[in-house]
Amino acid sequence: MNTPSSLNHPIVEQSFTLIDQEIGQHNLTLLEYQIARRVIHSTADFEFINLLKFSPNSIDIGVKALRNQTPIITDVTMVRQGIVNLVAKTFNNPIITAIENVTRTLPGKTRTETGLLECSQQYPHGIYVIGNAPTALLALCQQIKEKKFKPSLIIGVPVGFVSVLESKKMLAQIDIPQIRAEGRKGGSPVAAAIVNALLILAWENKI
Repeated sequence: MNTPSSLNHPIVEQSFTLIDQEIGQHNLTLLEYQIARRVIHSTADFEFINLLKFSPNSIDIGVKALRNQTPIITDVTMVRQGIVNLVAKTFNNPIITAIENVTRTLPGKTRTETGLLECSQQYPHGIYVIGNAPTALLALCQQIKEKKFKPSLIIGVPVGFVSVLESKKMLAQIDIPQIRAEGRKGGSPVAAAIVNALLILAWENKI
């Protein structure tokens, strides 16, 4: 299952080999596993082999969107920092960080939530990557339900306790291409790992 890539450091490839040996059999497709394996490499948490969920054709859709240089909208700077180097080496997609995109204050909403709502108007077909802000994910899902915008893909992996389970449940119920992590686990490293895995799949022309 280990697929060498010039974009991967040899130590990463060695880690992948060790992960393959420890996981053994699993129920993911080959492409899903390549994404899950990178998440496990970033977190050292093997539970993600079961926590990650993929809507039909979400990987194909994400790969095509990246190749088309679709803007990537991240909720926080840490996610941006985790993908910026590989984006620059591949398709050079614009990366917009929602928390830095705030031009106004909305009562009762966090800065990240406000920034993402503004991004949904500016980049309605973007790839949205949520690693930390469950309230922002809830707001995005509501916008989609109200047919106010339709992103190419949502990567929904917020981490924590408040509104995290609710946001992931709402995402699972909407008809939009998505990759999400069930339960409370997630975070910036998980979000960045998923984007980076998609970038490598797209760059290697595996799909």
